[in-house]
Amino acid sequence: MPRFETSDGPSLYYADEGEGLPLLCLSGLTRDSRDFDYVMPHLKGCRVIRLDYRGRGKSGWADDFLSYNIMREAQDAVELLDHLGLEKAAILGTSRGGIIAMGLAATVKVRLIGVALNDIGPELDPKGLEAIMVYLGVKPRANTLAEASAGLAYVMREKFVNVPQSRWDEEVAKFFVQTDDGLALSYDPKLREAVEVASQAEMPDLWPWFDALNGLPCAVIRGANSDLLAQDTYDQMMIRLPKAHGAVVKDRAHVPFLDEPEAVEALRKWIGDMQ
Repeated sequence: MPRFETSDGPSLYYADEGEGLPLLCLSGLTRDSRDFDYVMPHLKGCRVIRLDYRGRGKSGWADDFLSYNIMREAQDAVELLDHLGLEKAAILGTSRGGIIAMGLAATVKVRLIGVALNDIGPELDPKGLEAIMVYLGVKPRANTLAEASAGLAYVMREKFVNVPQSRWDEEVAKFFVQTDDGLALSYDPKLREAVEVASQAEMPDLWPWFDALNGLPCAVIRGANSDLLAQDTYDQMMIRLPKAHGAVVKDRAHVPFLDEPEAVEALRKWIGDMQ
């Protein structure tokens, strides 16, 4: 199992597959490298590197939950590139991963080849943030993966249309772990405390981070039903990055799976710009 030691302690898991353009995939807040399972067949000509953040997936948990923050996780990403001997990489960032990518553009842009953002931008809709706090760090009510899958399909039925039950089965297997005591979270529950602490500080203006992407090949993907990336914000992003490949994925909310035709086409064009 490939791992590397971070400068402050936790040992992090990563996957490294394929050859070609180095592409670092950074997942959503509570998720891990499996976030990109569906898009993997469409990343032709890429060396795909997928990271499990500290406290998630197969990576070690941090002794100090306050290290579950954007800038520390961005540093972890850079340390992974150093571990692999890569001077530069493109980044595909889903949700929190996209914020990390923007943070890297603002601080170590020289390490980036390009950036694709999946349903994330420099302004976060409060409705989406509230929805995240409903489940973040909370033990699920369902006792089995099957119950959780059925419940997730029901809750998402209006925002995610034409999604087979098998896809929800795969999704809950990423979120939860079956135990004799019911379902457990697949990440450190203290991630909630870290987010709560961060939310008490004044929210920084992320537009300068986003504007730092100028000059890099970019793609911006939005779920048409997203409650985190508003259409107005997406439109403004495309105005500020006129050369970016944009896609609004119908029948998807936060976040698109990235194997939808609209998303695949945007990523194909984006990867083509860098090859």
